[in-house]
Amino acid sequence: MISSILPTYSRAPLSFVSGEGTWLIEEDGRRFLDMGAGIAVNVLGHGHPALVSTLKAQADKLWHTSNLYHIKNQEALAERLVDNTFADTVFFTNSGTEACELAVKMARKYFYDKGQPERVEIITFDGSFHGRSSAGIAAAGSEKMTKGFGPLLPGFVHLGFGDHDALNAAINDKTCAIMVEPVQGEGGIRPLPDACLKGLRDLCDEHGILMILDEVQCGVGRTGKLFAHEWAGVAPDIMMVAKGIGGGFPLGAVLATEDAASGMTAGTHGSTYGGNPLGCAVGCAVMDIVTGAEFLAEVNRKSSLMRQKLEGLVAAHPDVFEAVRGSGLMLGIKCKVAPGEVVNAGYSQEVIVVPAADNVVRLLPPLNISDDEIAEAVDRLDRAASSMSAA
Repeated sequence: MISSILPTYSRAPLSFVSGEGTWLIEEDGRRFLDMGAGIAVNVLGHGHPALVSTLKAQADKLWHTSNLYHIKNQEALAERLVDNTFADTVFFTNSGTEACELAVKMARKYFYDKGQPERVEIITFDGSFHGRSSAGIAAAGSEKMTKGFGPLLPGFVHLGFGDHDALNAAINDKTCAIMVEPVQGEGGIRPLPDACLKGLRDLCDEHGILMILDEVQCGVGRTGKLFAHEWAGVAPDIMMVAKGIGGGFPLGAVLATEDAASGMTAGTHGSTYGGNPLGCAVGCAVMDIVTGAEFLAEVNRKSSLMRQKLEGLVAAHPDVFEAVRGSGLMLGIKCKVAPGEVVNAGYSQEVIVVPAADNVVRLLPPLNISDDEIAEAVDRLDRAASSMSAA
């Protein structure tokens, strides 16, 4: 008999009833160190006082209005994003996959309005993840994402990660954009080297096509910059954002230059819940903290500390782990065993990590994790690895 919840997730036998900072409390009272943060969502941990008070205050005033009307919090959050990024304009969504839908539409509409309706193809890369909507799975293109869900939305060209020759050969008069994650999350914490991101920007400029960055997982301070592409000193034309921007409240956004967004006029797109007063109030509170003078400097300091400790962990367990990779507080450990085994061993030691492709487990803790919690998390992973070696 099918469960009352559609069984599309293989769920761990855990049910958390509350959260405090970097900790999750299971219904039997056990306290778990959360190094997954809802897969990079809870950037400020669980129950952050500023986010809680902001949400409660907004809930007492107004939950929802249609986007047929002005929403003050939405305008305030859009102004914060425009002031702190390359973007001239923002559209708010409920999620990353909804942001992907708009990014695809925006790129194609741009060229349609420029008198080049044949330019509809978007180049993407192996290992990418752009959500689970029809456009998102078509963009990723992997069998794991698309098998059984055809016919797929056409117009995506999938290339090998880092295959420069294939990339140069793939661009033609049907190409409208290149879509890429500066750091692949689901793909196994695979950072795109800064030189490659610069090269993609140059290639887009050379051919007059748009650069779409997917910063749904790696954005909002996760890599130690507000957005990961800033490390490379380049700017996209369109960017997808979600997860961290809401700090746990469902919220996403598409950021764009005025030129890239020029085709999106009244009536061309909409969202029922995107940018509602509750989500945008929390989003403003998140931005106020993450863009604070010392916040990102602390993320980078903690990143160095965590990476150093993880390197020690890998060296201590060469039969379980292979290498550390990633940037900021978006780190992955390449495993010599199935990542699910590490995740389950972590549950036994009451520490949460997240599996990814390419035999990697992800560590995506709240960005305000303490030094002591980093040390405690690595100690628990050390015990988890020891238990696996002894088994």
